[in-house]
Amino acid sequence: MSSGPGKCLAPSILSADFARLSEMVSLVEAHSGLLHVDVMDGHFVPNITIGPPVVESLKKATALSLDCHLMIEAPDRFLGDFARAGAAFLSVHQEACPHLHRTVQAIRELGMRPGVALNPATPVETLDVILPDLDYVLVMSVNPGFGGQKFLPLALSKIRALREIREARRLAFAVEVDGGVSAKTLPDLLEAGAEWFVAGSALFHAPDPEEAARTLAGMIHA
Repeated sequence: MSSGPGKCLAPSILSADFARLSEMVSLVEAHSGLLHVDVMDGHFVPNITIGPPVVESLKKATALSLDCHLMIEAPDRFLGDFARAGAAFLSVHQEACPHLHRTVQAIRELGMRPGVALNPATPVETLDVILPDLDYVLVMSVNPGFGGQKFLPLALSKIRALREIREARRLAFAVEVDGGVSAKTLPDLLEAGAEWFVAGSALFHAPDPEEAARTLAGMIHA
């Protein structure tokens, strides 16, 4: 399976000012490889964010591929909506999908690149059978639902394990990490083997989001 854009920064709009969303995206776009869109339903996680209409608007506002992360129950109901809205990458949670293989295949058949996200307490072994079918695995390094949380170091061992599995089995999925990504945590994440770095607060809550994006991107590509 394709591993996508290589190592890159993936700004998370969850932490951006939604009243100035297009402007915020434009500040970080030049230093990024993906734009990360967190979709929450108030059931799977205790927060409600955005849906396909905002994704469709973002598609018109950026040249970046949209990386949509569905933190929702029964995501199969909405796969077609996100495909039509312009999502290029779509991840669902292992914990939310009782028929994960079917869901992954449906994502690919709709023309999107499938990924699976793992909550902090979910071991990587739960993906053993499905890994050959994935373009990426999203390791949550915070408990999903809110931006600005403290990084959970247990994610590092999961990233290392995924890297080792990928090498041993000659697979090609990328490893994405989401939660607490900053200049402080980035070196350990790079050493562990992460490749796509979702950053929200570290960018959009910084005094100068563009400079923050430049700094993180420089570390990623050093």
